[in-house]
Amino acid sequence: MLIFGNNAYIDRFKSLNTYYQVMPQMIKLITRPTSAFELPSSEGYQLYSALLNMMRDDDEDLATYAHDSPISRLSLSPLRGVFVPGDRPRHKKLDPAHSYHMKIGIIDERERDFFSSMARQLVLRAKNIRLERGELAVERFSTSSASFEELIISPLNIEDPCIDMRFVSPTCIQYKNSRVYEMFPHREAVFSSLLSKWNAASPDGFKMSIDRDEMARFVIERPISYETHSAVVNTVFDHIKGHSRPIMRHGFTGRCLYTFADDAPRDIKNGILALSRFAEFSGVGSAVSRGCGAVEVTIGDSCCVAKNKL
Repeated sequence: MLIFGNNAYIDRFKSLNTYYQVMPQMIKLITRPTSAFELPSSEGYQLYSALLNMMRDDDEDLATYAHDSPISRLSLSPLRGVFVPGDRPRHKKLDPAHSYHMKIGIIDERERDFFSSMARQLVLRAKNIRLERGELAVERFSTSSASFEELIISPLNIEDPCIDMRFVSPTCIQYKNSRVYEMFPHREAVFSSLLSKWNAASPDGFKMSIDRDEMARFVIERPISYETHSAVVNTVFDHIKGHSRPIMRHGFTGRCLYTFADDAPRDIKNGILALSRFAEFSGVGSAVSRGCGAVEVTIGDSCCVAKNKL
């Protein structure tokens, strides 16, 4: 495996045929509710079920693959917009006077067909996204993409980089195979999660190897604000109690700046910067297909970020 560092590596990337076959992609939707209705505060699992049902109508095999994938390679952002307080605890109400934004990130080669499926359903057939208590009509559908090469190369000319990462939905990072979740945007937890997703999705020539010790030694986190959360990622019917109960995950939202130690090797910086840009497509942590771990990332010069954003 490689750590990206110098122009020789970049030249090698350009010669890989796999570059043309795998490309992280994103769908951006602007939606409007057809009527006022309530959603759970953790709406991701409802959105995921609705999109999966749409995909199933179009391609059963693709929907099965997306649902059964051992590593979540489809990420959903929460709906962003103006909400009215709900009538029930832990609920919010959508107002048809407002529009609501969401993003769908795709990092798996097979799930590129999801783009075509969603375009057919939402654009050509003008289908609404059907949730439990109402529907979302799609007002705008747009797509973007970035190759693994572009993710690696784009920030290379920043001499003293700073990563401004905003965790906009509960980020649930499970420690290995334990039942313990990180409740703080620690550098090792965040970038180890991203490294696993990158290596699971990228072609062989793009794999990276960064030790957790190197992340701890050379990356510095500067939390600006954060809160802890519990998020509903699914429901299951409890046959003993006779009703559905939520499946929860635990994590955090907020904002954190990541900079580098003065002696950080260039290849470590390049790798971390590539993972940071990748994060907007992949999400961070677990349950990203259920709306968790959505992030917004800005990469700039440390001095400029400190001067203009803090």
